[in-house]
Amino acid sequence: MPIRVLIADDQMMVREGFSVLLGAQPGIEVVGEAVDGRDAVRRVAQLRPDVVLMDVRMPVLDGLAATREIVADPESVTRVLVLTTFDLDEYVYEALRAGASGFLLKDASARQLADAVRVVASGEALLAPTVTRRLIAEFARLGGPISTPRARVEHLTDRESEVLALIAQGLSNAEIAGHLVVGEQTVKTHVSRLLGKLDLRDRTQAAVFAYENGVVRVGEGR
Repeated sequence: MPIRVLIADDQMMVREGFSVLLGAQPGIEVVGEAVDGRDAVRRVAQLRPDVVLMDVRMPVLDGLAATREIVADPESVTRVLVLTTFDLDEYVYEALRAGASGFLLKDASARQLADAVRVVASGEALLAPTVTRRLIAEFARLGGPISTPRARVEHLTDRESEVLALIAQGLSNAEIAGHLVVGEQTVKTHVSRLLGKLDLRDRTQAAVFAYENGVVRVGEGR
């Protein structure tokens, strides 16, 4: 099945451009467009896309508020990839706080855009190359405690806690497998189980959770 994508941007030329770029990529289908954040929320409910390309600055309801509404729906399986022309820490902070699964600048190439959609659809974390793990750590430091009780961390096995820490440091499944000297499928199983135990949607949320709950401290990583 192709990855179903909704494009949300208040500029028609941007929507059409992304639609053409993604429509030409194998395994990706653009199923709709939204002209503002409120329209995006409505269209997601109608179309149930796998991924939304979400602009930040839009009228009626901005992209970050729209992201919060989309991910707050317990029945939603849609992941949000935030697109912006502004490479600013504050947008990364707000996008991750809102529950976005990825962050990409609008000057990305067609291939980078398609790869980003695939990465986010598969549940991996994605940030623009210029947005480093330092910003995730800074987001967590500034964001303060989250409402989720830290006690949930205690439900993880030692190996799951170790995998969570490595996710937060930005390692892929393959890199984690190499680090732990286990098979990649074993890592995938650990990731799936820890996401379920922590009630998290994807690896991006897992990374943020790890920093906010002290599993990984600011400054740790490769």
